[in-house]
Formats: sequence, C-alpha cells, structure tokens
Amino acid sequence: MRPAAAIAALLAIPVFLALASCDSGSSAEEARLLALSEGTSEDWGIVRSTLAWAWDEELHGLPLGETMARIGVTFVGTAYVPQTLEVEGPERLVVNLRELDCVTFVENVLALGRFVHLHDPSVLDDDERLRAEYRRLLTEIRYRGGELEGYPSRLHYFSEWIADNEARGLMRDISRELGGMADDTPIDFMSTHPDAYRQLSEPGIVDEIARAEARLSARPRYFIGEAHIEDAAPGIANGDIIAATSTVDGLDIAHTGLALVRDGGVFLLHAPLVGSEVQISEFPLSARVQRIGGQDGIMVARPLEPGAAAGDR
Repeated sequence: MRPAAAIAALLAIPVFLALASCDSGSSAEEARLLALSEGTSEDWGIVRSTLAWAWDEELHGLPLGETMARIGVTFVGTAYVPQTLEVEGPERLVVNLRELDCVTFVENVLALGRFVHLHDPSVLDDDERLRAEYRRLLTEIRYRGGELEGYPSRLHYFSEWIADNEARGLMRDISRELGGMADDTPIDFMSTHPDAYRQLSEPGIVDEIARAEARLSARPRYFIGEAHIEDAAPGIANGDIIAATSTVDGLDIAHTGLALVRDGGVFLLHAPLVGSEVQISEFPLSARVQRIGGQDGIMVARPLEPGAAAGDR
C-alpha cells in the first residue's frame, strides 16, 4: 500500500486488507500470483490496443505530456481499486491495467506514453518483445534507480517518485519555477505506522524504509500552496503530473493524477481515492484541492521526451 492510500486508515476507511495467507506450494496459487505479476491476457490486450491506437493517431509526434493526456482520457471509466500492487509473497512487478489506483494510473500512462515515443508499430508483431519492454518501462518508473530489489526499492513516497525519475531524465519537477515554496517537514509515515503495511513485519524492512525516509526528508522539495494554484495554472501543461500534498503528519502526498487543460482551466484526470473509476474532476484543479480535506497544495512534474539513443527512434 502506498502512503497516499494509507490516509484512508486515518479516516476510518477500511482500505488496508491483508491478503489471506495461501499455500505457497499450491499450483493454483502460483498461477494466480503469476497472473498478477505477469499480467492477464486482458491487461496485455489493453496495452496492445492502446499502443496501436496511439500510433494510428500519430501521438508519437506530439509532446510526451500531450500524448499522455490523450492516452489517459482513454482510461476514463476504468475501475478504481486500491492496493493492486500488494500481492502475496515477495515484491514483484505487477502489471494491471484493468484496475487502477491514483499512482498506478499515472505510472501506466507514463509507461504507455514513453513506449509510443520510444518505439514504432513494428513491436506489435513481436509479443514477447512488447511485453518485455513494457515491463522494463514500468520497472524503471516504479522502483528506485529503475531496479526492483525488494519491497523497500519501490518508490512508496510520491515526492521521491518524482525526484528519482527526475534524476534519471524521465521528468522535471517544475513546482519551484511555478512559484512553489520550500517544504521541510519530515517524512516518516510508513516507519511510524508499520502495522498498516504487511511487508513491514518482515525483519529489517522498517529500518530500510526509515533510512529512505531520512534521505527524502533531507532533500529540498517544493510545493505550490492551495492559495496559489490558480496563479500557477497558466504554467501547467496537458499531461503534467500533479501530486496533491498532504496535511497528514509524516506524509508528503495525498493524491496523484494528470493535468488536463480544457475550457481555459486545468482539471485533474485521475483515479480518485474515494470513487469507483478513473475520471476527470468536476472542478478545476485549484478549486478541487481547496474542497478536499487533507490536501493543501500541489507538486507538478513535467514528463520529458525519451533520449533519442534510448529507443528505436
């Protein structure tokens, strides 16, 4: 469970439910876990059809953020399901596009957008290559340094998710240049609420998480306060990654989504914490943040074009 989802526990919303323990030797259970991590035929059908549509629409010729905004809209109506990454057993890459939470929505749309810009439609002729490349892109986005090395390597805090992906050239944090102010409040929600996370019961994991929190707390980060979002809105572009900052002690981000610029305003394309499906916010971004308790501003990250040497183009 990501820290953003953990807020629900503080609000008495029972979203954290440990999966029932199963016989690790059961072939049926192994098949179920494999499907969760490898992706079902429906998941890969979504990947394939989305990529084919994007190339047909020539989205690879648009700025990456614009490509992401258009791909993101195709997921409107997709079921919102929390904790889809919390599968039984050791940490593994989960491929699930049938059910999305606020973070996995952003991750999958970013992976799809980068895929479209890195490759050409010929990859559709090689299913093994397509799956391997999508898994590589998703791993690069979801894990610290782009390497899956157990549960602590997952980028659980979204401000670190932004910083880590920025360090590897996938995006740029533009919060400060949009008028953001420094936020030096310490981040320690996971290590101070270990009972909310099944994996933190394993020896040594809390200590690893605490060390990551200490590094994150020491790193400068900036956010745009809710009173200044409207002033910053003209500088926000389609497909920019929006992270709503949290008022909960020890927690950096409460919610995530993508900016959707329409009708002269910036709206949020997102999978809401309390809701049933991916949707476009009813109110503009500034008004939405001000109406939601537990949120007091935003961070903004702009997706960057993949390097020409990194892919097929």
